[in-house]
Amino acid sequence: MSVAVVAGVGVDTRHWIGGRRVESADAAVFADHSPIDGAVIAQISRGGAAEAEAAVAAAEAAFPAWAATAPAERARLLHAIADGVEKRLEELAIVETTDNGALIRSHRRGVMPRVAHNFRFFADYLVSQLGHPDFETRGHTNHVSWDPAGVCVLISPWNAPLMLATWKVAPALAAGNTVVLKPSEWSPLTASLLADIAAEAGLPPGVLNVVQGIGEEAGAALVAHLGVRRVSFTGSVPTARHIARSAAANLTPLSLELGGKSPFIVFADADLDLAVANAVEQYDNAGQVCLSGTRLYVEESIRDEFVARFIERTKALRQGDPRDEATDIGPSIHPEHLARVDGFVQRAKQSGATVLLGGGPNEELGGLYYRPTLFTDVDPRSEIATAEVFGPVLVLHTFTEEDEVVAAANDSAFGLAAILFTGDRQRAQRVSARLVAGTVWTNCFFVRDLRAPFGGARQSGVGREGGTWSFDFYCEVKNTVFAPAGWRDGREGSVEAQSREED
Repeated sequence: MSVAVVAGVGVDTRHWIGGRRVESADAAVFADHSPIDGAVIAQISRGGAAEAEAAVAAAEAAFPAWAATAPAERARLLHAIADGVEKRLEELAIVETTDNGALIRSHRRGVMPRVAHNFRFFADYLVSQLGHPDFETRGHTNHVSWDPAGVCVLISPWNAPLMLATWKVAPALAAGNTVVLKPSEWSPLTASLLADIAAEAGLPPGVLNVVQGIGEEAGAALVAHLGVRRVSFTGSVPTARHIARSAAANLTPLSLELGGKSPFIVFADADLDLAVANAVEQYDNAGQVCLSGTRLYVEESIRDEFVARFIERTKALRQGDPRDEATDIGPSIHPEHLARVDGFVQRAKQSGATVLLGGGPNEELGGLYYRPTLFTDVDPRSEIATAEVFGPVLVLHTFTEEDEVVAAANDSAFGLAAILFTGDRQRAQRVSARLVAGTVWTNCFFVRDLRAPFGGARQSGVGREGGTWSFDFYCEVKNTVFAPAGWRDGREGSVEAQSREED
């Protein structure tokens, strides 16, 4: 069956290439399981090199006309896609919750509205804010332009499938590029629905293509293709290394948004209720958030009070079916991932770390539900303290001095984000300036504006997304210098004018 019915919503599970639905050349499929109960919810077309080749060819064929389309018309179509997302918001929310296990209430109130906003923001940015005024150099005029780069391969993750995919798709299309989107095989369904919405909005065939596959079967062929001009990837560091090696052969520019092990710092002068409430939010999406502050650093003098309040609030969280509006924590995405998370936890126990909360799967619920876990008495250089677990697992450290906590926070291979709570504005400014991170939140968490740059330092990534930074990546930025004289248009100083004067 090429159409799966997921929670009452029909989803065509074939590839979307060149404006039409396409089965894999060998008719291969793979099963898509819901993390809620393990049920098979769809059979997905399993792409490989043949589908990658077809999708890039379709994108190449569509590129000249799309690149030549006026910015205002491109913006109109992006707004039409946003309209389609909003029209089908409930369907998208239900399908994505079923497919990846994130909370239905988050999808309804935040994630899917943000998907529409991604398209609207980059549409408006394209026509109203992109570009700089011309400037003069010794009488010569410099004109900076952003020319579309060409075919862009966008590889999106499973933890927030449609929102993170459209962070890439929207600016790439706005800039005049054509796109091949490769969603994660663990949560591919809303990418397929996006293709339908884009087609209904009037996006020309071949401008957006969606190829599905397992692991590197399709992704590796896409990244290595000579016709690809940009590759954007969100995911793990090991996969990013494979992509970087493949793209390097063609010198294809890369944007990589990778993992994190972010510090969450609480000084004694902080609003403790606010700090604790935000600390508990680090369990959001079952801890499957790259930005999460999984290393808690709490000033020694408030350690006991912080822990008591934190445990009380965490125990009040309701874990269960994410389709229930009352649920606070849903399941992990996949059995392989649950086993990976539990492996970190069990090895930490064996190494002598103390479990203050959780420490294993939720036996009452079974399946892929993992209890929110908190460790203390952890060696700062141990695996659990340094590696990205990507599950509902936090580690508690204490500190006494500002310099001490800054050094500890920066002692990491990652640098995606940092979170800081203090009542002292000067300290907030001083410490945030010293932290190595792409984003620092002070007395807040997860406030995201598309005008701001987003990305990580060190092994947390390469490049930035958002605003002008997205257009800089998805375009060939060009400077054209015009001389003040030499024009054949009859103006003063032109070659023709000089000739008439000589006559």
